[in-house]
Amino acid sequence: MEMDYQKIGLKVGLEIHQQLDTSAKLFCNCKPELFKEEPEITFLRRLRPTQSELGQIDPAAYFEFQKGVKILYEANRATSCLVEMDEEPPHPLNMEAVETTLTAALMIDAEPVDEIHVMRKTVIDGSNTTGFQRTCVIALNGEVKVGEKTVPIQHVSLEEDAARKTGGEGNIIRYRIDRLGIPLIEVATAPVIKSPKEAKEVALAIGRVLRATGKVRRGLGTIRQDINISIPNGALIEIKGVQELELLPLVVKYEVQRQLKLMKISEELRAREVKEEHIKEEFIDVTTVFKQTKCKVLRKAIDKKQQILAVKLPKFNGFLKQELMLSFRLGTEMSDRARFWGRVGGIFHTDELPAYGITKEEVEKLREALEVDDQDAVVFVADNPENAKDALKAVVERAREAIKGVPPETRAPKPDGTTRYMRPRPGAARMYPETDIPPIHITEDYIRKISSQLPEMPEQKLERLMKEHRLNQKLARQVLDSEYSELFESIMKQGKVSPTTVAAFLTETLKALKRDGVQVDKVSESQIREIFNEISAGELTKEAIPDVTVWLSSHENKNVREAIKSLGLKTISENELRAFVEKVIEDNRSLIRERGENSFGVFMGIIMKELRGKVDAALVSRVLREKLKEFVRV
Repeated sequence: MEMDYQKIGLKVGLEIHQQLDTSAKLFCNCKPELFKEEPEITFLRRLRPTQSELGQIDPAAYFEFQKGVKILYEANRATSCLVEMDEEPPHPLNMEAVETTLTAALMIDAEPVDEIHVMRKTVIDGSNTTGFQRTCVIALNGEVKVGEKTVPIQHVSLEEDAARKTGGEGNIIRYRIDRLGIPLIEVATAPVIKSPKEAKEVALAIGRVLRATGKVRRGLGTIRQDINISIPNGALIEIKGVQELELLPLVVKYEVQRQLKLMKISEELRAREVKEEHIKEEFIDVTTVFKQTKCKVLRKAIDKKQQILAVKLPKFNGFLKQELMLSFRLGTEMSDRARFWGRVGGIFHTDELPAYGITKEEVEKLREALEVDDQDAVVFVADNPENAKDALKAVVERAREAIKGVPPETRAPKPDGTTRYMRPRPGAARMYPETDIPPIHITEDYIRKISSQLPEMPEQKLERLMKEHRLNQKLARQVLDSEYSELFESIMKQGKVSPTTVAAFLTETLKALKRDGVQVDKVSESQIREIFNEISAGELTKEAIPDVTVWLSSHENKNVREAIKSLGLKTISENELRAFVEKVIEDNRSLIRERGENSFGVFMGIIMKELRGKVDAALVSRVLREKLKEFVRV
């Protein structure tokens, strides 16, 4: 049964981040592209948090610093320069990106600022070589219409994208700085969204406006949604980087569910009269309890001369196994904290034992060692003493928070729509002025010039797609909402192909192939144009499009003609088709005697099985009907 989100009091605000399709990065002239080959340059850094002008340190920055990690940056000369490496001051702000951002802002009736001031936003997870992200507000107080509702837009900003994480070993994390500095537009709504479904609708509406500028990048990773979610008596939770629009309502639904469950756990803990001061940082070495253990994780730790430390959670028995959302428990929350703060692989707790090779007898010995009763829970960790202590400190802190309710924090989405702990919520000390870039004055003449050249709004484009290309409303809407709307119009200008065929391929076929595991992102727009050029020239049939697309997705740097040759899809002439149809009918005369013209479906199946991709199905149908009539008359 669906929750009554209105009754719950859900409030959601969205921050939509979309990469802009510019000729250069935001603060230099490097190509805004990603490279696949081995890096030409690498350098190692460790970032440290700094105090704000008021002497404060941002908690999120301090959290990342505490992990003690080093960052190995990877670069090549085409996509990165000394600006990305933080060895040279930023160049002037990219005015192409400013103009695109102002265009989008004016399309949603936002008010441009008089002066653009670039700010530094502290980021110390390693994704920025400087330890901060550069960002600037471009416009304020816009709005988008979603159905009958008007959603206020708080601000439209322009910022640089971060480096992309490529892996890591031990305490070293690897980042590629090719993505660092690619211009991003950010559109932030007021927290007026009241349901998961509405969250998706608002994101879709904003995405339509951004795509309508014709100046945004497309593909996975080019658009990301940050979601701010709160419910009464819960907490404001920020969920960073939801890439799939379809996942957005699920993320909101699970977060509401998680907060409600945490509030219920808090009530029950207080009913048991558990207080924060009851949960003490008293860590007991229980290595000897498990000296004969068959548990592989504990055995490995003991063999490496590591310690197994345990902590008592008074009156927490049964709570750690309570499910907060799909396959995610309070114990999972504690484990996430332990991993981040303690750099450990995870935790064990008595709510899930005996299991993992840990016996009932070992659990009883563990309880005896910590002098716990039936109402208490025990959490233990196997690692070196420093990491194990840090991990259990994080567990104790999370247990104390469980008594209070829902802790405010930043979380990251997982592919199933659930989320995991990412870091503490950032504080007010996070933002400060960028001293290397002077303010940019925005004149009224400049705004008037952009206003006079605004692209058509999404609803206008929808009407035009239906009228100009005779698409039905459903297909026209799918084209508009896809990342291929510009490509659709480009294909329609270059050749004589059915608009419905092109639209259905770009929306429904590509989506179906992706669901089947085909890497459609590896098929470029130029290759898709080439497919339809071959159809226009009569060298390829529309039935062959899926086969060619699948082939191209697994053959890098190959073209459509090579796909046609490899797949044996060379089209046959109408005369060749007629000869083939006659032969099939001749070989199956008994079928015609039995069913007459009703044998059409069977013959179509036989012929298309042999000729699929080599001839248009509509032509086969016409020729077959003619030939069947001739044979029936005979």
